[in-house]
Amino acid sequence: MAHTRNTKHAKHSAAAGYSRSGTSMRRTLRREAPSTIGLLADEQDFAAMQRYRTFTFDDHAVYLQQVEGLLKALAAQGMHATVALFDPEEYAEFCTESGIAPDAPASRSRFTAEIASAGATVAYAGQPIDALIPLLVSRAVRQATWEYATMTLAGLGDCADCGQDIGRAAFDRASHLLLRMLETAGPGTHHLVCSAPTENEHLLAVLHTERDTTGPTRLETAEGAEFVTVLAVGIALEKPGGVVLRTSNRGTQDRVHGWRLARGSLIPLTAGEVFSAYCTDADTGEPVAPESHVEYCAGFDLGADEPESHH
Repeated sequence: MAHTRNTKHAKHSAAAGYSRSGTSMRRTLRREAPSTIGLLADEQDFAAMQRYRTFTFDDHAVYLQQVEGLLKALAAQGMHATVALFDPEEYAEFCTESGIAPDAPASRSRFTAEIASAGATVAYAGQPIDALIPLLVSRAVRQATWEYATMTLAGLGDCADCGQDIGRAAFDRASHLLLRMLETAGPGTHHLVCSAPTENEHLLAVLHTERDTTGPTRLETAEGAEFVTVLAVGIALEKPGGVVLRTSNRGTQDRVHGWRLARGSLIPLTAGEVFSAYCTDADTGEPVAPESHVEYCAGFDLGADEPESHH
């Protein structure tokens, strides 16, 4: 009888130990599993989701407070969390194409995982929700711009005269011009903006990079690829556009240079044209006061040599 009791006790202890061990392991795994939150950034998108019965929030401000609280709680547990922009129209299309019910938390979770895999996310690092939302929207706009520019280049086909892929050649040309621009600008912190209109969209790309005095210019960031792709669209379509470069170095004035896109090339602007472009409000056309610590300079010649694959 004692043996039976001891056996039962041993089995109970082993089961309890296994249960505690299993719970501990699951907690460990949970801390190492990343979390992604699909965020409804504006009130219009929030209102669109309210037609679903299982979406129980009724106030956008309160919803944002709850999202921020959840992010803080995840961070406090040592968990990595990212935020993705949740678009109700894309969600409805996703549910239709996937054959799943849109009025279900599991469907929203699945869609959030899908959009997160596309790359337009922001990692939570303790920033307030008011600071996180503009960053997330900007990231999503950049992603959409890059996708549209990439599709535009891919749809141009081959040159009827030489058989080259027009988009590929334009991309190579844009890469070459950007590297020449940064190499000629020299060391410093460089901020570039490229404007390239298409038939349906006006594309904008921004690039922020630094170059020291010892090494060559290197572009390994996603921003670099996005910038080159948008510039390539302007080159391939041969529509009016332009590039502005602002260079900063400690102890000196910032320098601003500019170029206009013409016939697939970057033509240097004069100092007066750079001043006029930089000191004019793009929306109203009204003059803007020049900055006191900025020198407005002519664009420099980027040279006539081109990559071998230039169309």
